[in-house]
Amino acid sequence: MAKIKLTQLFLLALTVLASPVFSQSRPLEFDDLLRIRRLSEPAISPDGKWVAFVQKSHDPETYNSWSDICLVPLAGGEPRVLTTGKALNTRPMFTADGSSLVFASNRSGSRQFYLLPLSGGGEAVQLTRQPGGTDGGRLSPPDGRYLLYHAKVLVDSASVVDYQGPDKQPRARIIDELLYRHWDHWRNDEYKHVFITRIGSEDPPLDLTPCKIDAPPISLGSSQDYVASRDSRYVYYTANRDPVVTISTDNDIWRVTIQGDSLLQITNNPANDNLIAISPRGNLMAYRAMERARFESDRYCLWLRDLETGAVVNLTEELDRSVGEVVWAPNGKYIYFTAEDEGKVSVFRVTARLSGETPVQRLTDAQTYSELRITPDGKTLVALRESFTAPAELVALSATGKGPVRELTRLSSSLLSTIEMHEAESFYFHAEDGVRVHGFLIRPPGFDPAKKYPLIYLIHGGPQGAWIDEFHYRWNAQAFAAWGYVTVMVNFRGSTGYGQEFTDQITGDWGGKCYRDLIRGLDHVLENYDFIDRERLGAAGASFGGYMVNWIEGHTDRFKCLVNHDGVFNLESEYGSTEELWFPEWEFGGPPWENPTLYRLWSPHRYAVNFKTPMLIIHGRKDYRVPPEQGLMAFTTLQRMGIESRLLYFPDEGHWVLYPKNSRLWYDTIHEWFDRFLMP
Repeated sequence: MAKIKLTQLFLLALTVLASPVFSQSRPLEFDDLLRIRRLSEPAISPDGKWVAFVQKSHDPETYNSWSDICLVPLAGGEPRVLTTGKALNTRPMFTADGSSLVFASNRSGSRQFYLLPLSGGGEAVQLTRQPGGTDGGRLSPPDGRYLLYHAKVLVDSASVVDYQGPDKQPRARIIDELLYRHWDHWRNDEYKHVFITRIGSEDPPLDLTPCKIDAPPISLGSSQDYVASRDSRYVYYTANRDPVVTISTDNDIWRVTIQGDSLLQITNNPANDNLIAISPRGNLMAYRAMERARFESDRYCLWLRDLETGAVVNLTEELDRSVGEVVWAPNGKYIYFTAEDEGKVSVFRVTARLSGETPVQRLTDAQTYSELRITPDGKTLVALRESFTAPAELVALSATGKGPVRELTRLSSSLLSTIEMHEAESFYFHAEDGVRVHGFLIRPPGFDPAKKYPLIYLIHGGPQGAWIDEFHYRWNAQAFAAWGYVTVMVNFRGSTGYGQEFTDQITGDWGGKCYRDLIRGLDHVLENYDFIDRERLGAAGASFGGYMVNWIEGHTDRFKCLVNHDGVFNLESEYGSTEELWFPEWEFGGPPWENPTLYRLWSPHRYAVNFKTPMLIIHGRKDYRVPPEQGLMAFTTLQRMGIESRLLYFPDEGHWVLYPKNSRLWYDTIHEWFDRFLMP
């Protein structure tokens, strides 16, 4: 036998070590979701040299969480942590001279604002002592003299009759009007109000909205719903002043002086207006607006308004995408914004002018971008970028869209290097009426094309929502794939990011085209990916996705098991117990007594005679959007019919599972349910 050279042995060893048997990579685990540091709220220093951001951490053993303010050089370098302790430190904002940071923290027991010097090692000084704590936060441009924030205020305590216990929970309530609870809390006559305080002043903060309105609005607002004018004379804010807010999406923009008087209505659109961005010169306002009243998922267009003359122009009339975040270029020539765009969130730029052409340019075409910021020289955009395989990290990109995207942080790179995750594969198919529909497929770790794998079909909520190329923590597609499943997600009719006509096609048709899109998408992947075992199929969804699971239960037996999280079971009873009534009234053409046909046609409970598939039902007691009775009715029906079923009930959760310990139980219970029916 010929002698093997030393170099050949070395290469052979490398090949063996690189094989799957010796690979250091492993499937994603739940603890990884807790260990990943979650970034948010970037802020750029006035000299453009630094980016502050929030880094949230979790302890997988204690389930405790905390967040720190960090600082990273825009030119590149290692981030450093500015805050200490295990408090929730958020909302970093540079002072005008860049010498200090204003930030929010709950270190005193409630969320208040602090001032932290960036040199000299000084301690943070508390700026606010708002009873009950604060929310939000913005400094007045350009000098940062004033701090704006919002807080809950008890306007009228007549609805709370008596209290008991150390936590002051009400023993009784008297309720005289709708919207008495929202999402996961009872309102108790509390309203969100905008406050203003001068930095360093001993004067108490001033309530700029002292009446029975919510500012920012209870719903359909944005991340930027109150700002000060450039000359610090006025504050602009978003609020809904309709008498019955629960049936109204009429958020408008209002102006008040910093003394709280001379109220002026800026927009008078019967649909939703929000997200206020004042131009660098202070003479123009950019904002988002919908066209159709009482429709929460209409397209957001970007409007430009001259604050002196009132002249307006729709800057994105020709762009069939819904505008997300908005930021002005420092020279006022362009406005940058994000928008959902075929399964991702892209960055766009539009010329900011009131007359003539307003061309729109797409600057990114891959992955998902959020929390857009721009440097003072207008040359660089800073944002968070993420995908199905990568949690959000800070990046910098040219404001022209040219050149490479540069990573500013890689906080999770060491952990991710040990985990095997496959990129999401996009696929398209044509629906029965010829409409092109998009989906994603993720292969499991250790994938072997010669094997057959079970499939988990994930169904998104909304229904006017979408599966986006992002690293989701509550419904992480990689976590489902890590269990050994091919994971498939289809953005069916009604999804966002594919044009408004595509989104509109689910209204009044909840079990129609969207359901057939899902079935056709399933047929497509079974026909085109021969490693999927067509006899081992499961489906799961939450909110509208849970509704669709209930609908599937009564309309096909192709799935071996189902998971329904917070899904509507009876549309008529759902109307009487949910809180935001504009939603069902738009989707089904009015209340049930005016238009009972659609409520009955698309209600899953009416098809219970066809139920036969085992189902796991998950619901939270504090879910006031889809109240828990919906899940209990589905469980009762399945049990009464003798169909294998299980109920996972969270007394301390609302529409989402937010507590880490509950999240672990959520993932483990779903994993065990799918394995019981789909794994050999």
